Amino acid sequence: MSTLHLVTTPTPEPETPPARNPGIPLDTAWLAEVRTNRAAIERRTATLPTRRTVKKEWQAAWLLRAISCIDLTTLAGDDTPTNVRRLCAKAAHPVRADVLADLGVTGLNIRCGAVCVYHEMIPYALEALRDTGIPVAAVSTGFPAGLSPFETRVREIELSVEAGAEEIDIVISRRHVLSGDWESLYEEVKTFRQACRHAHIKTILATGELGTLRNVARASLVCMMAGADFIKTSTGKEPNNATLPNSLVMVRTIREYWERTGHEVGFKPAGGIRTAKQSLDWLTLMKEELGNRWLSSHLFRLGASSLLADIERQLEHGLTGNYAAYHHHPMA
Repeated sequence: MSTLHLVTTPTPEPETPPARNPGIPLDTAWLAEVRTNRAAIERRTATLPTRRTVKKEWQAAWLLRAISCIDLTTLAGDDTPTNVRRLCAKAAHPVRADVLADLGVTGLNIRCGAVCVYHEMIPYALEALRDTGIPVAAVSTGFPAGLSPFETRVREIELSVEAGAEEIDIVISRRHVLSGDWESLYEEVKTFRQACRHAHIKTILATGELGTLRNVARASLVCMMAGADFIKTSTGKEPNNATLPNSLVMVRTIREYWERTGHEVGFKPAGGIRTAKQSLDWLTLMKEELGNRWLSSHLFRLGASSLLADIERQLEHGLTGNYAAYHHHPMA
């Protein structure tokens, strides 16, 4: 097992965010070329957590990097303005000040990549995040099923952008993928991208409902061709959410799209990522498949609600040798 080193700060990020993906015309010939080998993909991802390890200060650096890429999320039916404000406070100050001081990183301005909420909670999140530089992301388009009328889904995006959301997480119509109707999927995502205007669009594929890894790859490509700024694995509401095999397929389509077009697209695994160890697995995947440039909140996000608490506990364990109880850390 080899040790995988990373610079010991959670940055640098690019001085300026990458140019947005403008999209390209739908290329059905490219889609027809797509092939996946499930056995090879599963072998590759099975060895990913075992071939690499990060220890001591390098592990702390990787975990701080993971924090900077978290979309801290609350998408519950019992969300209130109060718990959204608490979550935003946590996003702005994700690690206790004494832990940061002991790590020697007080001056690094550690914060989460974004806060993700339902449309109703956008005003409260914006108020709580004022002057922090942390964007508000809103889920839209009939989240999580994506089965409301098309005009309603487009209007949902417009309303969230008008309310101040800087990022919109949309869900695609899975039926277009399952029936191979790539033209309809392309036009759908292209229309959603136009409705987002200046806001970045993250397209949620719901990979656990797409049937095959080949469908995951082709849906990823179509969304990027239509102008997606990010492709995202899951809503977090499906029975099967982010997995390393699905993620590997998506990341490799991002790489192929970048090599063919020169356009950079971000990646967001979401749903079921709860432990510090899992966050390291996904960071390793990004580093090995796309390189250090994708280890930035501009191009990589972790959709999570409970992950941060476990990362905090792991950081404290590295300092003290003991795991703190969850209640020793503020809301995460």
